Amino acid sequence: MSDTASYRPRIALISATPAATGPAVAGLADAFPAAEPWNLLDDALLTDAAAQGGLTPALADRMRRLIAYAVRGGAHGVLLTCSLYGPLAERADEGVPVLAADAAAFEAALAGGHQRVLVLASFEAALDDSLSRFRAAARAAHSPVEAVGQVVAPGGLPDTAGADAVLLAQYSLAPRADELSSALGVPVHAGPRAAARALRAEIERGGASCSE
Repeated sequence: MSDTASYRPRIALISATPAATGPAVAGLADAFPAAEPWNLLDDALLTDAAAQGGLTPALADRMRRLIAYAVRGGAHGVLLTCSLYGPLAERADEGVPVLAADAAAFEAALAGGHQRVLVLASFEAALDDSLSRFRAAARAAHSPVEAVGQVVAPGGLPDTAGADAVLLAQYSLAPRADELSSALGVPVHAGPRAAARALRAEIERGGASCSE
């Protein structure tokens, strides 16, 4: 690489819904502005999972092929923006960082010294999924942090319920992170920005494979 100033690492954003692409690109622009986003969309990943009862072996294989396609296409890092497919990031062995949608946000929330984290979602199923996985991450990290959840209406403000931090369960809520932090007076952890910071750190350390 002869000109580091012009180096733009390509980050593949593999999404299952168009709603995730904007926040994911914005997260890179904010926390990893040197990155070149590359959007890969398979908008049947969620509907097929719903029809087939979850993450089947065939769907897992489909995501693995998408990850491999991204790496063969020159991606220096890969972000799976759909949390359902996060386990595939944990098992990826592609020689570049491959990150699950909210792995970095979970880590940031658990490392923030918080006592009580409010998980916000726009609908109940997303809230239940994120709460369950965040509590599992807290147990795995031997963290005493308490997690509570709340569904928030579009544009609405939640009751913090005594929480000293907020974790956004969906990429579609990420554009409200700064607004919510200002209004509630607590840090707000959002997946896209946290993932962009994590990818930047991995790539600047030399692009070692990530297993979050």
